[in-house]
Amino acid sequence: MFRVLLPIFIIIPLIEVILFILAGQYIGIPATIACIFFTGILGAYLAKKEGTETLQRAKRQLESGQMPGDAVLDGACILVGGALLLTPGFLTDFLGFSLLFPPLRKPVKFWLKAKIFQKMKSGQFYFIKRR
Repeated sequence: MFRVLLPIFIIIPLIEVILFILAGQYIGIPATIACIFFTGILGAYLAKKEGTETLQRAKRQLESGQMPGDAVLDGACILVGGALLLTPGFLTDFLGFSLLFPPLRKPVKFWLKAKIFQKMKSGQFYFIKRR
């Protein structure tokens, strides 16, 4: 896990700094700062909107006796997307927005489902703790 996280914590901030410098040179510092604020405000609005809709969908599914599997995955994606939008930077904002828009979220949900099923088959992921 350390081998995965260390490059992420080094490479992502490096890319963000480079993008900030390039944006500052290309559109100017005030416009770059305005973009940061705009994406933050827009991201907070979208995260709240999508999160509320997902919560209502999960509630409807539970009331009708269904398991809200997709709604739970949507909620996880929205949570991660919102956290990425709180992180200043253009790359993290792009990734965060892609997790907030349902059509762009579908491939991530498909990947998550495949990973969960793979872990369940191998016995590494289970719902009730084994003794």
